[in-house]
Amino acid sequence: MPVPGPSPAQSSLPAAAARFGTHGRGADAVTGGKPALPTGPALPFGPAARPSHPVPVPAPEALPVPAGGPGGDLAAAPVRQAAAATATPNPALERIMRGPSGVGTEGLFFFTPRQAPPAVPPAPADPPAPRPAAGGRPIPGLYHHPVPEPDPARVEEVSRRIKRWAVDEVQAYPPEWEDQFDGFSVGRYMVACHPDAPTVDHLMIATRLMVAENVVDDCYCEDHGGSPVGLGGRLLLAHTALDPVHTTAQYQSQWAQSLLSDAPRRSYRSAMEYFAQAATPSQADRYRHDMARLHMGYLAEAAWAETKYVPEVHEYLAMRQFNNFRPCPTITDTVGGYELPADLHAMPAMQRVIALAGNATTISNDLYSYTKELDSPGLHLNLPVVIAAREGLSDKEAYLKAVEIHNDLMHAFEAAAAELAVSCPDPRVVRFLRGVAVWVDGNHYWHQSNTYRYSLPDFW
Repeated sequence: MPVPGPSPAQSSLPAAAARFGTHGRGADAVTGGKPALPTGPALPFGPAARPSHPVPVPAPEALPVPAGGPGGDLAAAPVRQAAAATATPNPALERIMRGPSGVGTEGLFFFTPRQAPPAVPPAPADPPAPRPAAGGRPIPGLYHHPVPEPDPARVEEVSRRIKRWAVDEVQAYPPEWEDQFDGFSVGRYMVACHPDAPTVDHLMIATRLMVAENVVDDCYCEDHGGSPVGLGGRLLLAHTALDPVHTTAQYQSQWAQSLLSDAPRRSYRSAMEYFAQAATPSQADRYRHDMARLHMGYLAEAAWAETKYVPEVHEYLAMRQFNNFRPCPTITDTVGGYELPADLHAMPAMQRVIALAGNATTISNDLYSYTKELDSPGLHLNLPVVIAAREGLSDKEAYLKAVEIHNDLMHAFEAAAAELAVSCPDPRVVRFLRGVAVWVDGNHYWHQSNTYRYSLPDFW
């Protein structure tokens, strides 16, 4: 099936403004000492879990910083000039970039008003040319970008550390699930999604959170004892491991003890404590917000399962904007060792980019997990199943239409990100947008190459 091309509006920025810069891999800073991570308050309960000292990992060859200063050259100069010549002034964006003004506000600036923002770590340079993924094949017609094979030394080290954390620190799974944990290949997944992470400790921030989210999904919602019945109560109590309860001394201690009562809460609690130590308060609160969105999506899907309701396609897509991967790319700056300030993250244009990235990657997950879910008990909702039921299409026609919807979302994501990067060329914005794009590509790579979990339907 041919890949749908971008609309005229999308193609106005060549190659989506060169994918907001170039993708690449930064030099590994692991040298045996503790990395200089931003500090944040630890959660006020339980014994403090401290990041372990990094184990030396061979550093990849140093690469030159791309032209154009920190963040690299966003796009060809003609693209920037054309955009600047036709750009409509945006007072809200100018206010955010300028910062507060008026009597008594001078002390609020971390840099002189109207000057360039402080430097951020240089964005990585161009990687080696991508090679085909180690296993599997991409869905025919699916719009995606190949990525280089993730650094094997980092993959091995992250895989070793995350298994030790899951087994020894949080008892996330019993021995009989070990093959499934290994088959998940979370180390390869996270290294592919975060090639600019300065150290393995930074990669572990994302890896623990990813495993914890899957423990909650499996044990509360799906494969390993999950059920829609009573899910709201379980999710609310698990969410307090991310967003702590503040109550009286008697009940505070009882609540704190409850966080150790099952694998999902133990996993959330520990992963969040590591994250909060590395993130700023703003980054931690952003993540809590996105996890609340995720849990709301879980509850909508559970409600439909309880009532045996097959949603309309637009209803399903709305649910998937919440029950999706959004919490993962939204932490790309923390994992990269820098911060996208709250005002820049909250811009409607940035929120649209992040939402589209989450939506596209989640529909990609629907497509790669289609045959796996058909083999599971009961009716498992995914986009092809909903399209077939609601629009009267055959299984093949519905699947191919879902591929087109994914491609439309991907083109919209790339166009929105390119437009934002040109209109707001703050190096932190540019680097964050590139980080989200790299995460999208790495997420596809993992789905394509993980033949332990996924296989394609016989529609071609």
